Amino acid sequence: MFLLRDVNPLSFKLLIRIYRESRHHQVRQRAHFLILVSQGVKNKDLKKIFKISHKTMYNWLNLWESEGMLGLYNKPGRGRKQTFDCTQLAQIRDWVKSEPRQLKQAVQKIQQEWDITISTQTIKRILKSFSLSWHRMRRGVGGEPDPIEYKEKQAQLSELQRLEDIGEIDLYYLDETGFCLIPSVPYAWQNIGEYLSLKSRRSQRLNLLGIMNRKNNLNAYVSTQTINSDVVSACIDSLFSVVERPTFIVVERASIHTSDFIYDRLEEWKERGLHIFELPTYSPELNLIEILWRFIKYEWIEINAYSSWPALVSCVEKILKEFGENYVINFA
Repeated sequence: MFLLRDVNPLSFKLLIRIYRESRHHQVRQRAHFLILVSQGVKNKDLKKIFKISHKTMYNWLNLWESEGMLGLYNKPGRGRKQTFDCTQLAQIRDWVKSEPRQLKQAVQKIQQEWDITISTQTIKRILKSFSLSWHRMRRGVGGEPDPIEYKEKQAQLSELQRLEDIGEIDLYYLDETGFCLIPSVPYAWQNIGEYLSLKSRRSQRLNLLGIMNRKNNLNAYVSTQTINSDVVSACIDSLFSVVERPTFIVVERASIHTSDFIYDRLEEWKERGLHIFELPTYSPELNLIEILWRFIKYEWIEINAYSSWPALVSCVEKILKEFGENYVINFA
């Protein structure tokens, strides 16, 4: 195979550079092809190297003869035209968001509305272009907080955090959670097509009451018995028997925090400089200790902890004991 347009030394150096540095695979491939042609490689060998037909070789050579270096690059408008316009792509996104688990429903709507047949893989590529990804949903609260109260409490909580930063008060976050042998399933690196399995079975429940500040100081009460208002009150009295400065404890409006027994203690605690700060309903995200529970359940707890009840208890107790040292959260 010969070239009517010679590859002079300057063009050869440029082709070498394009072959090595271009970010477009097709451009690198065509530059490599011309380099080998200029070196006298035979047609049959070129077909094997590039896995192309004789017609493709002819087209590449024709572009080189007519356009030179510009013939290495695709012209605008080449390739398959887009199936959907911008309005249709936005509509597909909205359809998927209305039922985010079932892409086949979007496929059916596309067929019904526009008489276009596509696969779920195509929809996945469209969703990725909108920065959507497939990941686990989270459990949400049963309602919405009052927006005015939420803003007021959020502002008050920010002020308490500021006062804590300058050393005028102490601020703590209190909440309860539980663990059992039905695991909170985390993400993990796995071979494609294979799935790690976590043992899951009914068991007794390990209940935990935690009182934590933003400096990773945690006091925890662990029991297999139910945690009620009596336990909450006893833990507060034990931990805050003496306070050096005004101390605020952030709690959610769970029934054990709003019982008559707790409300009867508020004045006594207030006289000792201890204040209970109630969050609005349906706003657990304002209680920073919720972050600790998520870290324990989805990141820190070991997979083999679910192998038995003693292993689970041991793992949870280890995390609680080493929190602030080997297990740390940056609340800044």
